[in-house]
Amino acid sequence: MDGYIKRQQEARAQAWEQAKALLDTAAAENRDLTAEEQETYDRINSDLDRRATVIETLRADAEREARAAEMRIPEVTTQPAPKRESDADVLRALARGEIRSATFERRDLNTTDDGAVVPQGFYDVLQEQLIYAGPMLEPGIATILTTAMGNDIKVPRQTAFSNATATAEAAQFGESEPTFESFTLRAHKYGTLLQVSRELLEDSGIDLESFLGRQFGHAIGTAVNYALTLGTGTVQPNGIVTASSLGKTGGTGVTGAFTADDLIDLAHSVDSAVARQPGVGFMMRRATLGAVRRLKDDAGQYLYMPGVGTPDSLLGFRVIENPDVAAVGTAVKSVLFGDFSSYHIRRVGGVEIARSEQFAFDQDLITFRATVRLDGDLGQSANVKHFIGGTA
Repeated sequence: MDGYIKRQQEARAQAWEQAKALLDTAAAENRDLTAEEQETYDRINSDLDRRATVIETLRADAEREARAAEMRIPEVTTQPAPKRESDADVLRALARGEIRSATFERRDLNTTDDGAVVPQGFYDVLQEQLIYAGPMLEPGIATILTTAMGNDIKVPRQTAFSNATATAEAAQFGESEPTFESFTLRAHKYGTLLQVSRELLEDSGIDLESFLGRQFGHAIGTAVNYALTLGTGTVQPNGIVTASSLGKTGGTGVTGAFTADDLIDLAHSVDSAVARQPGVGFMMRRATLGAVRRLKDDAGQYLYMPGVGTPDSLLGFRVIENPDVAAVGTAVKSVLFGDFSSYHIRRVGGVEIARSEQFAFDQDLITFRATVRLDGDLGQSANVKHFIGGTA
């Protein structure tokens, strides 16, 4: 459009030069314009007016288009990105009373100017302790769903698949629909209080990330792992042991002990499709694993195989230690087998840390509170089976 306006301006300038030439000639000869010159002059003036109107119209259109573009595309400003506070900064602000609470969640790793990886300290320490307390929150075992809000969520599960049948030529295909149901995951709260002297907090040499992370991680991790393992499902998670179904019952008169054949039968009690899932394996406490390591098959080969560069395995499947699975005993579920990714854990946000100076004001102690909200349930009870010790 700019090029066309420029050409109109150039043509108008040329026309004006022609009009001036007529006037200059008549003035030099000290006469009026002849009838023919007047007609040419009037035609040139009309052309000048017409081109002026075109130019003004094009300019107005261009201005309107520019204003519309400004409204469509916001102005981009180059401002430096705000500096992200580290976990240590947030914890120090909590300790000084500058903020009352903060929520810590898993974040991507940061990098320094030279490219070195700098981890998010407090959350990593806390998460490490959560995992040390038990495996249920360890990545790669259960399916963990993180939500921003604590509203109940329904997780669908398929209870029956479509079936196909042989059909004769030109015969009508039979209709078969899969069936579904759902289970609800809520947001049960777990937390603990930790009191710290003001003198300790005011000592800048104290590593608050490690101190608070380890204390809170161990306390919450222990409670949460127990609930996700043995919870009853009433005002607490439905623990994976509670939700599992029977796979094998041990013999009588052996105080709940299992044999090599019992564990083989347990591994074969799940569907073949379940056994092929990447999350399949055994789960038991460490003392039970000690008994498993002594078992041999009929050929005298140990069932338990220590890995070389790979995780240890039992009958070719991984073994997960969980301190909250019951010890071997009569009528006790002491070993699990199945696809543990079928167990769904719902977490609301991250771990909230809050402080109070009033709770123990008379002792000059600062009280920190750590809370986490979560729930858990097994999507398909047939996907995880348990061994239960036989009667005495």
